[in-house]
Amino acid sequence: MRRSKGVTSATLSDLVRLPPDEMELLPRGWQILGTIILVSIPDALRDHANAIGDALLTMYPRCDTVLWKRGVAGRFREPVCEVIAGKDETETVHKENGCRFKLDTARIMFSQGNLAERTRMSKICANRDEVVLDMFAGIGYFSIQIAVHSRPRKIVAIELNPVAYRYLVENIKINRVEDIVLPVEGDCVTESPQRTADRVIMGYLDSSREQLISGLLAAKSGGVMHYHEATPTVLTYQRPIRRIKDAAEACGRSVGILGCRTIKKYAPGVLHVVVDVSVDE
Repeated sequence: MRRSKGVTSATLSDLVRLPPDEMELLPRGWQILGTIILVSIPDALRDHANAIGDALLTMYPRCDTVLWKRGVAGRFREPVCEVIAGKDETETVHKENGCRFKLDTARIMFSQGNLAERTRMSKICANRDEVVLDMFAGIGYFSIQIAVHSRPRKIVAIELNPVAYRYLVENIKINRVEDIVLPVEGDCVTESPQRTADRVIMGYLDSSREQLISGLLAAKSGGVMHYHEATPTVLTYQRPIRRIKDAAEACGRSVGILGCRTIKKYAPGVLHVVVDVSVDE
């Protein structure tokens, strides 16, 4: 089927004809980042991956490339994927909440399941005199949105992954927040300043005890930490709260739990949760 300029009303099952038992395995959802479509396909449909990719491009004419998401791997949890339709170009600019994010979708993760939390955080600063520390800044998921919508005095955005850091620097320029966001390439344990942040964001889901202590030490007395964790459903909130309190005791800080939220299902039996914490001496 030829791609048209307008959005087609055809569905994936309309465009990909398979035996009935295989039709049931067709993807029911996918992610669109800029001009890139990312889709998870069962291995049983491996031989039909290109046909599925072509069909998705027919359904979304403004898109140029379809990536088959196979998982994540490595120290920086980079996507494992392959182009199954369209152009080989995997770099794009994704628009979200009035901000623009440039990234290589074959090398950088961007979870749309976290949209509500990113939107919430974009307006979180209580006043424009705040100093924010974003310990795992990535390409600027939180830092850019906070800078654009809350415009605090300063955001220190630390990122260890050199690929993500390069895009962080680009996105700061693209969104014209160079006067607010200070990018720092390196390990947040060694690069985080102490007792200077009104607000600390720990958006990595598997922080070590050392990293958590660094986050607590970075907060001013009266500051707030937003701590993310992937936690077993049966221990929802209990485990992250226990880890926060144990780390606080180890570094001599006093903490209070301001609130807890479930962001999404992360894996079978595992939830992505956020705990908001007040930090004092």
